[in-house]
Amino acid sequence: MSMAIKSFKAYDLRGRIPDELNPDIAYRVARAYAQFLAAKTVCVGRDIRASSEELAQSVIRGLIDSGVTVSDIGLCGTEGVYYATDALGLDGGIMVTASHNPPDYNGMKFVREGSRPISGDNGLQEIKALAEAAQFTQVAPGSVVAVDIHARYIQHLLSFVDIKRLRPLKIVCHAGNGGAGLVVDRLEKHLPFEFIKIQHEPDSRFPNGVPNPMIISNRQVVIEAIRTHRADMGIAWDGDFDRCFFYDEKGTFIEGYYLVGLLAEVFLKREANARIVHDPRLTWNTIEHVTELGGQAVLCKSGHAFIKAKMREVDAAYGGEMSAHHYFRDFAYCDSGMVPWLVIAQVLSEAGQSFSSLIQDRMHKYPASGEINQRIPDAKAAIAAVLGRYEAGAVSVDWTDGLSIEHAQWRLNLRSSNTEPLLRLNVEAKGDTALMQAKTKEILGFLASMGGVAADH
Repeated sequence: MSMAIKSFKAYDLRGRIPDELNPDIAYRVARAYAQFLAAKTVCVGRDIRASSEELAQSVIRGLIDSGVTVSDIGLCGTEGVYYATDALGLDGGIMVTASHNPPDYNGMKFVREGSRPISGDNGLQEIKALAEAAQFTQVAPGSVVAVDIHARYIQHLLSFVDIKRLRPLKIVCHAGNGGAGLVVDRLEKHLPFEFIKIQHEPDSRFPNGVPNPMIISNRQVVIEAIRTHRADMGIAWDGDFDRCFFYDEKGTFIEGYYLVGLLAEVFLKREANARIVHDPRLTWNTIEHVTELGGQAVLCKSGHAFIKAKMREVDAAYGGEMSAHHYFRDFAYCDSGMVPWLVIAQVLSEAGQSFSSLIQDRMHKYPASGEINQRIPDAKAAIAAVLGRYEAGAVSVDWTDGLSIEHAQWRLNLRSSNTEPLLRLNVEAKGDTALMQAKTKEILGFLASMGGVAADH
């Protein structure tokens, strides 16, 4: 029986339980995925949500009925599926997660061999059509085996740092009752750090709100803990911990943009002339950092599918987005929420200076607005109007991802969200915070004249 499935998005599948996603839909999607890939071996992981275990079992059943040998890796973060698919040499992997969505949502993320992503432009629509039609090929059933990847996964994470060079830092970590705390606990015994754990235990009810560090109100508990315990840094994650966020020792939230430059510096010191992939939203700090260290900065459209493809194309050592997604060649070119903080902890250990002193010069040199979201009736018309107003006198105009206009002392990027009905604005300037703030206010006023209103996320 054919049925419409409304939960497919640009990069994954996400929907409200049970109307938009339920065990029957999960089963159909798993069968469609296996048929599309002609997969024989697939791993399945799940996050800590209340509905995830039942959905994962339906996914496993759908894969078995498609003749697949399933490696059930159980409770993990999305990067657990990325790691297992690549390390075990499987045909693909499915992660049951809705990341930072509300508790009554769930979803799935899909990869193929080598943990290459499956998204809207390379298979997701075909999987959707097959799942809706539900006309599946009958084959001999496959099987399932429980696979514990934790020991190998933890050792792989630790391979990104030199443990002998780490010093006893004090680190506030905020899991937001998502899954990150489970990995921190496994890493802890290998590391000389003292962890101050906030909302650490997984809780599918999310009693402290959805685990999304981009929500400003979620940050205060971290800031207070850093100041109370005089910690060296704070770290926080979203629910499936594929993003990692940072605070300095003063409790200041650090925009992901500046971490891209700092991490790029680390990998360029390890590998001279390496290529570093970055997104177009904020660029000047990253480009300068990479160029000064003899690397090659490679511009790429925002979004994990695009970044991963570009990294493979140019064999980049590292890729970063200001949205706090960080990608590593040695992590199957995938994003990890654990590798970044481990690497930054080694940077702090070796630098012998505070986090703020490492980052504040870059923040002053290239002040940035941070991403500002606007809901607007006609996004396409708004982007055209901004081009008409700000193109005159520009050094360059670029359409790699939305509209980027670069002037001598400031630049903007205005793009439609890949996943939500929003316009996203970023503004940066060269050493002039007042100019950045003035241009941001001016552009937001211009968007407001076309019906733009602020959006929380």
